[in-house]
Amino acid sequence: MTTLRPLSAESPASASAAALLEGLVAHGVADVVLSPGSRSQALALAAAAFARAGHLRVTVRIDERVAGFTALGLAVQTGRPVAIVCTSGTAVANLHPAVLEAHHSGVPLIVLTADRPAELRGIGSNQTTVQPGIFGELVRADWDVPAPTGAPGEREDARTLAALAVRASAEGPVHLNLAYREPLSGSIHVPDPIDAAPALDDAPAAPRQTLDLVPDDATVVIAGHGAGPAAEQLAVDLGAPLIAEVSSGARFGRHLVVAYRDVLRGPHGEAVGRAIVFGHPTLSREVPALLERDDVETIVVRTPGVEAYNPGRRARIVDDVRVQGTPDRTVVRRWVGGWVSMSRAVLESQEPGDPAPELSLAVSSDRGVRAAFASAELAVLRAPVDRRMLVRAVWAATWPHDRLVLAASRLIRVADAIVPGKAIPVHANRGLAGIDGTVSTATGMALGAADAETTATPGTTRVLLGDLALLHDAGALLAPLPDDLRLHVIVGNDGGGTIFDDLEVAATAPADDFEQVMRTPQEVDLAALAAAGGWAYRRVTTRAELDDALTAPEPRLLVEVPLNEPTLTEATSSD
Repeated sequence: MTTLRPLSAESPASASAAALLEGLVAHGVADVVLSPGSRSQALALAAAAFARAGHLRVTVRIDERVAGFTALGLAVQTGRPVAIVCTSGTAVANLHPAVLEAHHSGVPLIVLTADRPAELRGIGSNQTTVQPGIFGELVRADWDVPAPTGAPGEREDARTLAALAVRASAEGPVHLNLAYREPLSGSIHVPDPIDAAPALDDAPAAPRQTLDLVPDDATVVIAGHGAGPAAEQLAVDLGAPLIAEVSSGARFGRHLVVAYRDVLRGPHGEAVGRAIVFGHPTLSREVPALLERDDVETIVVRTPGVEAYNPGRRARIVDDVRVQGTPDRTVVRRWVGGWVSMSRAVLESQEPGDPAPELSLAVSSDRGVRAAFASAELAVLRAPVDRRMLVRAVWAATWPHDRLVLAASRLIRVADAIVPGKAIPVHANRGLAGIDGTVSTATGMALGAADAETTATPGTTRVLLGDLALLHDAGALLAPLPDDLRLHVIVGNDGGGTIFDDLEVAATAPADDFEQVMRTPQEVDLAALAAAGGWAYRRVTTRAELDDALTAPEPRLLVEVPLNEPTLTEATSSD
């Protein structure tokens, strides 16, 4: 039997915190991610009470950086604003990486940072720094809220502030710096039910700019990260080739050009006269080079709340595009067909033969043919795993009810260069393309998807990343997760940052210096790291082992894939 300690009478801090959370819930917030701390205890205990009443889900993370990216993943997956709670001081600064990513990707986060009251600021008080405005221009709104005193109207003010925060978060993160004065906790009143509140009246919107386009035989559609399926539909409507990065949400359809880097460098690329851009392209040098050309008309379709991608600083930026007319089928066959055929030829030239034997040979009447098939099949299953095999296998194992999260590692570039079209949920933190918080983001996405899981087979969230990206977010492996949450982390371990091998510095820097300060070799025992967090662990070296690991029953699994093969012809980083 659990013994409950009696709380003191309701304090202004706990009353205001409860009213703020009530307002957030009333305006659609369903998740709070928090890290423990003293100054934030009113918010934390109020969140726990609201969760116990079924109004919120509370996810606790010790490390604020892990908490921030977990919240980001939840917001990406659910499409709803997620609140983050932390205490004062360095805790706030540890949220900065996640706020940066949310700013550049337009992800709705509501950052609730506890602070000292006015009388304790500027006098050297413990854990007290300048928190108002700490996120600068990264947040859509920033409030420095004085410590509540219990005065009439404070609760209603807190509920109104919640409504304003939710509205402002529609296009990115917001910050509420909340001062609290002792006593920091007390009894908490949780209303039940909490009725949905009407949305605040929006400010008059600026007129939307819609551009009418006519199909021609010199247009390409470019889908960067977060572009969404609208890019693929426009390519079809315009009769244009589709350049769709792997995390664009548009990498499917008959107009897709997989080997777009090579095609852009040839005569087809030279023939482009107009480029229409969705999302944020980050994975090649060829795309920005195209958009910087004087002979290419560049049209960028704006993503709400996100800085428009405009490398040539001369793009026409619009809110929407509309196609007038129908593309000529003959033109489409020649223009789009040329791009697709060239892409196919490039891919076949890179790997001229499929190592897998022809399946029809397995049922041949000739015993020798069947034996040769079995031998060839066995050779394939024993083949060592390289980067191309790894990304292909993970891509093939992922289905529409799953989620695939790709780190800003070398592997995302390999995937972008070779994987075929497939309409599956893919995410990467490409706002700033940092390696921060990849596992934490995936954890948040898995948590967000669990509530909406409707398929007979539970979906799996797979994370494909390099060893440095994993170690950068090792704290995420130590966080508690629901027993039935399926999260598989697949690590391509090449002992350091081999992503730099494809950059100019690899050829110009002294070899020892390059190894020490760029590659940064590591020898961490990943099996021990997995065990420390209670994860199952597999080490994979062959295709058979890889296929088995990608369908493994364990809910939490860390798969280590050693990658010590010679440098392959892979995509070049644009970072």
